[in-house]
Amino acid sequence: MEGKHNADRFFIIREGKVRISKAVEVVVEEGSNLLGPGDFFGVVSTMSTHSHIETAQAITDVTLISVEKDQYSELIQKNSAVAMKIILLFSKRMRYLDEALTRLTLKNAGEEGTEHLFIVAEYYAKISQYNHAYHAYSKYVRFCPQGENFNLARERMMKIAPYVKTQAIESQEGDYIRKYPKDFMIFAEGEPGEELYIIQKGSVKIAKIADNNEVLLAVLKSGDIFGEMALLESKPRTACAVAYEDALLLTVNRENFSRMVVTQPQIVAKLTTLLSERIWFIYKQIANTLIADPLGRLYDVLLIQLEKARVDLKNVQSHIFDFGPKELINMVGLSQAEGNLVMKKIMDNHKIRLINEKICVLDAWEISKQAQYYRNMERIEKHRKAGVKKP
Repeated sequence: MEGKHNADRFFIIREGKVRISKAVEVVVEEGSNLLGPGDFFGVVSTMSTHSHIETAQAITDVTLISVEKDQYSELIQKNSAVAMKIILLFSKRMRYLDEALTRLTLKNAGEEGTEHLFIVAEYYAKISQYNHAYHAYSKYVRFCPQGENFNLARERMMKIAPYVKTQAIESQEGDYIRKYPKDFMIFAEGEPGEELYIIQKGSVKIAKIADNNEVLLAVLKSGDIFGEMALLESKPRTACAVAYEDALLLTVNRENFSRMVVTQPQIVAKLTTLLSERIWFIYKQIANTLIADPLGRLYDVLLIQLEKARVDLKNVQSHIFDFGPKELINMVGLSQAEGNLVMKKIMDNHKIRLINEKICVLDAWEISKQAQYYRNMERIEKHRKAGVKKP
């Protein structure tokens, strides 16, 4: 059942048909909601250890294979094809949902492909982040030799070259371990991808450039994986990755990944968990776009981040987020001017303050209470517009 907590297993259909449904379809997904033999359901909630995001109903007699979370590594070793099917479908689902979120949040379908590298470069050049701009320009020149902005990109590269700091990457243990200094661009949105990364130390910022703005998607820490969609689907990067602080990364290419599926099931299990987490939270983010009041959207995003950090909302406790006001504004796609006005209202709340330029809430339940209030107001307004009386 949708909303049920403590999911401890997922299912693979052996025989019969199962229908998947949601109380509110926040976005129409690709594919059918009718599943058959070989399909699976419940993986997202089980591997992420969050509540179910959908309801599953047998519409014929069915036979299911039940897989508990701690059995997943064993499943990978015995049947790597099933694990790869799950990962590849999740990767495709993530890309589709990410594009949907971009359209809803930024009112822009987003650019995808190497031509977008020029837009990325232009944005960073405009805000004087020349290292990032130079990286994106150089990748554009390399991968778009016939591009309409090829000559302009070369001119811009020469112009900003004196302001670019050389940042050497130290290789350790061969080419698989790399060290990236703070603010180094690991890859740019639109750049072809051939590797995924596992953070050994430090943190990495993931962001998109759309509507002439940088939108923060996540700040990843030690143990997190990123860049997997480009590796698995052989498509350009959908976001930029920048070292948020000095970062030590383990790189995995396609050849290594195929070998890891069999030899290192724990990493494949980690990747499945990561994709499950992202899918679960992107539904939350898409639902956030349905809140009309920008103040309500900011509170709701803070609540999503608390849930992501697994903060116990029932007990009074403080929490310092990994980001400040500017990043929070970017998360919901507001302009800086509109966002600053809304942030002023949030900072008027005596239970919220800034500590070292990071947002801090003194009582996490306050965020939940405020977010729920705006969700209720949204429902009331929808009922009013639809001419339905409040029950």
